Amino acid sequence: MPHCTKCGAAVADGTAFCGSCGAPQGTVSGSGSGAAAPAAPAQAGLTENAAGALCYALGWITGLIFFFIDRRPYVRFHARQSIVVFGGLHILEFALGIVFGFSVFGGFSGNLVGFGLGTAIYMLISLTAFVLWILLMIKAYQGQRFRVPVAANIADSIFGKDQG
Repeated sequence: MPHCTKCGAAVADGTAFCGSCGAPQGTVSGSGSGAAAPAAPAQAGLTENAAGALCYALGWITGLIFFFIDRRPYVRFHARQSIVVFGGLHILEFALGIVFGFSVFGGFSGNLVGFGLGTAIYMLISLTAFVLWILLMIKAYQGQRFRVPVAANIADSIFGKDQG
């Protein structure tokens, strides 16, 4: 089903104007001549699955960008989930760095035991983030709304749940 080019609401095929916002949709039915006019795409640019995959490309940053620029429900789902998943992991890594004395520039302070434990936890979080990054981009590009168990529910409660 096509979506409005302005607000992202679902519109019926052949509809000239959006029922939600009234924006023209660029398709005219019954032009009077025997030749059919070529149909304009509902949204110029990225397809939904490509935009959904790009929501994860740079973690929470691209999720935030797509959340504000794209109104399609499928893309907004992935943008919200990207913000929560990778934003949460980023905050967790930052807090871990503070607790165990990691520095952004590679230095550390504290004892060697704390450093070893902190490094192990940090590497586990980084590996989890990498695996989720690949998995979520692939699933989004395949057109699936793969929900990360805890993060998707948090995203729904923070940003609200889009219809679609």
